[in-house]
Amino acid sequence: MLVAIPIAWIVVVCVVDVLAPSHIHLGPLLVAAPAITPSFGGPRTVGLVAALAVIAQTVIGVLRDPGELLSANHQAQILALVLVGASLVVFCVLRERRAKELEQVRYVSEAAQRVVLPPLPRRLGPLRTASLYLAAEAEAQIGGDLYAAARTASGTRLIVGDVRGKGMTAVSDAALLLGAFRVAAHRQAGLEELVAYLDRSVCWDPEPGGAGPYDETFITATILEIPDRDGRVRMVSCGHPPPVVLREGRPRTMTAARPAPPLGLGQLTDPHYHVEGFPFEPGDLLLLYTDGVTEARAPDGSFYPLTERITGWAGTDCDAFVSRLRRDLLRHVGGRLDDDALMIAIECPGHFAAASHAMR
Repeated sequence: MLVAIPIAWIVVVCVVDVLAPSHIHLGPLLVAAPAITPSFGGPRTVGLVAALAVIAQTVIGVLRDPGELLSANHQAQILALVLVGASLVVFCVLRERRAKELEQVRYVSEAAQRVVLPPLPRRLGPLRTASLYLAAEAEAQIGGDLYAAARTASGTRLIVGDVRGKGMTAVSDAALLLGAFRVAAHRQAGLEELVAYLDRSVCWDPEPGGAGPYDETFITATILEIPDRDGRVRMVSCGHPPPVVLREGRPRTMTAARPAPPLGLGQLTDPHYHVEGFPFEPGDLLLLYTDGVTEARAPDGSFYPLTERITGWAGTDCDAFVSRLRRDLLRHVGGRLDDDALMIAIECPGHFAAASHAMR
């Protein structure tokens, strides 16, 4: 029990002070006992140790000056111990209250994440998936990064995006867009119509007299459609970092030739959404991510070189890939991110599963 340390200190100081010559006073050292107790104890433990320190100082005063109850010096030291002890008890009470509030915040954020950003299912039709959300804030598990997937009659539609801004406003905007995607992904026949609908769902001036024309909300996003049998991904890029396809350990960035503006700015630019495509063959691994990955900085200021770092990562399934990417990213930044980071790995069915199993 760690509480034995301050109690032992009180006993030692009391005994030595009583036995020491009259010109040596060690009573002030008793304050160290309640001072160190908050590092491991709560208000009751601190109060107990402080009370023992006061009792010890009283005993010292009585034994050292038997002719009088307590000298003015000992009375001052007792008063100081009472004030210090009371202050430490109040500090511990406030600390525990703060800890309970933080615990409640974590609970609420985890509940919000389960509602707004539930983990992707491990299987989406023939596809195998793995997702990971790394929040930059220790107290929060969700921010402005977003993702969702929906099964259609012919394949799978996905969205990955990043809301401009931080805090609860970003979470609200992300929830709004995700709700619109989940409703419309099954209804809109074409990818162009789906993206246009999502653009209209992002309200860039929600309150009259609130945000001005230069404070609009917008969301960078990539919307993809992966057919079950075609073997070619269709994509609309709205200002978001491009997907990466890893084939036999060689990454290839699928940069859009004609990207659209971020969602929410369509009312200003009247965009024409251009659907582009790229091959996604058996054995390939598709990586979707947010700029929290590529803009993660090392202590020396260098950005995380995504395609350079994942080169040669062949023979791993999507779960192992995401776990390895997480470790490598955190190692690059020294253990702490400055921005939320989202990564999604999608595994194309085929001989890849057998090859991955054989390597294990």
